[in-house]
Amino acid sequence: MVEQQQQGQDAAREERLRRAAGAAFGLGLVATLVLLAVFPGLPHVFDWGAVVFAALVGGLARWACLAWMRKRHGTGG
Repeated sequence: MVEQQQQGQDAAREERLRRAAGAAFGLGLVATLVLLAVFPGLPHVFDWGAVVFAALVGGLARWACLAWMRKRHGTGG
């Protein structure tokens, strides 16, 4: 019984991590694209370089979010 509760809690924690990581990626991607679109002095043209850079920033945001949440909850991996 206790093992089943623990497995349920672990599954719920992993689901929260997955959702938070997805949200962090999306937020990093959109924030970077918005910055590139409205920041004065930058060309307001989206080329593949800007899209790739935004995806890299989103990946960095996802990694940072997962690292922070795992450290906060004391889980490894």
